[in-house]
Amino acid sequence: MRIAIGADHAGYELKELLAAGIADAGHSVLDVGTHDEDPVDYPDYAAAVARAVVEGRAERGIVVCGSGAGAAIAANKVKGARCALTHDTYSAHQSVEHDDANLIAVGSRVIGLELAREIVAAFLRARFSGEERHVRRLSKVIALEDRFGENGA
Repeated sequence: MRIAIGADHAGYELKELLAAGIADAGHSVLDVGTHDEDPVDYPDYAAAVARAVVEGRAERGIVVCGSGAGAAIAANKVKGARCALTHDTYSAHQSVEHDDANLIAVGSRVIGLELAREIVAAFLRARFSGEERHVRRLSKVIALEDRFGENGA
């Protein structure tokens, strides 16, 4: 699977470690930056990851910032992106299985490396269930985006 990953300066170190682990697990990594700890703005990198997923250059995306919250908010402004803020493995897989999340956000100042690795693994293993109730709910989410959303990119 091709995975897009990006982070601001606060998430840079965790992004690097996660990207290495994703590659070691046999996935292809599209690293959109940042590439050092110099201060940058998280919306730029969250949008770059979301666009990569929505445009089909990656199948899933991971965004990292200090809390994960800002990156999730920014990624969700890109039409077609469904980014879940995940700080536990249940949310990481359930957001895919029930909500067809195509991105996750994690907070480098909230969770440690090992938990982050477990979250990413759970996210990458998960598949959308396709159950009627989840398809119905996802259709409503997409309808909301079509009615009220703008492409944030």
